[in-house]
Amino acid sequence: MRLKCGIVGLPNVGKSTLFNALTASSNAEAANYPFCTIEPNTGVVPVPDSRLNRLAKTAGSAKIIPEFIEFVDIAGLVKGASKGEGLGNKFLSHIREVDAIIHVLRCFDDPDITHVHGKIDPVEDAEIIETELIIADLDSVDKRLPNLIKKAKTDKILQLQVELLEICRKVLEEGRPVRSLIGKVDAKELAALQLLTSKPILYVCNVLESEATSGNGYSQVVEQKATSEGANVVIISSKIEAEISILEDPIEKQEFLESLNLSEPGLSKIIKSAHSLLGLKSFFTIGPKEAHAWTFETGSLAPAAAGIIHTDFEKGFIRAEVISCEEYLAIGSEARAKELGKMRVEGKEYVMQDGDVVHFRFNV
Repeated sequence: MRLKCGIVGLPNVGKSTLFNALTASSNAEAANYPFCTIEPNTGVVPVPDSRLNRLAKTAGSAKIIPEFIEFVDIAGLVKGASKGEGLGNKFLSHIREVDAIIHVLRCFDDPDITHVHGKIDPVEDAEIIETELIIADLDSVDKRLPNLIKKAKTDKILQLQVELLEICRKVLEEGRPVRSLIGKVDAKELAALQLLTSKPILYVCNVLESEATSGNGYSQVVEQKATSEGANVVIISSKIEAEISILEDPIEKQEFLESLNLSEPGLSKIIKSAHSLLGLKSFFTIGPKEAHAWTFETGSLAPAAAGIIHTDFEKGFIRAEVISCEEYLAIGSEARAKELGKMRVEGKEYVMQDGDVVHFRFNV
């Protein structure tokens, strides 16, 4: 499964610069004026996971196949977007198609880069976009309910959907996103409504290069807001990410990061946080031909995980031979792990764990 994240933000907060850096491309024009991104630009990048590289090296795999994440750079929203201001309606429809929202917030002062509202206030910026999404959702719910209520008179399933939509409308009318209902209503049923504010959100604070390790006063207030919402925050400098993206030598990249007292690129932090936000984890299949990473949802049983590789694996599932990544690396090979009795045999009720190295047995 490929995670699709939409990058949103007010104009001139650095989101297109970040997109260019993340995808190591220049597909998104980064310019100092609103609406420089007219169509959503997309970029697919590999998910960085050092475990996969170490497993491939240990097993002598000829090929490494990582998981991928798709980023969609969505043009800057402005106040009134839900009513069509700027190019709002078009961009709101693009947000509907993503799994998670990466909300880039300007957390730096620079007199040479204009702010669409004339002042730096990342919390207010976040609330402007949240309000537009809430208004758009409320409009959507109000349009859907009347017809659904008529159909629900003879359909119990639709009656439950009506009840959920009415709960959502109450929350939206209070000025809160419907994601605030998670834990109170069924998460899958809520997601099925395809409301904009049901999508999990990751705040990305874009700071100056000198503040990339510690953040600043602006990022601190964003962190306070995120904590109150149960959201995640990542602090990055889009300028640093842009410099990293043009370095091809991994050693040079590492030396550059170390010179800035950074342990990893912003891309890695963003992907890890996005995966955590959506409850995603990874398992591996390892062999001489290839080392392959696969993404699964937390709580997935072994047959469902097998089905990610191929539907036949799930249909004809017999068992899973499993060893943790760290045990595999310590022992050095699957054959040796079997000799030592470290390969566990798991059945249909086995709950997959992050970092599992698995060999599925099936028969169709």
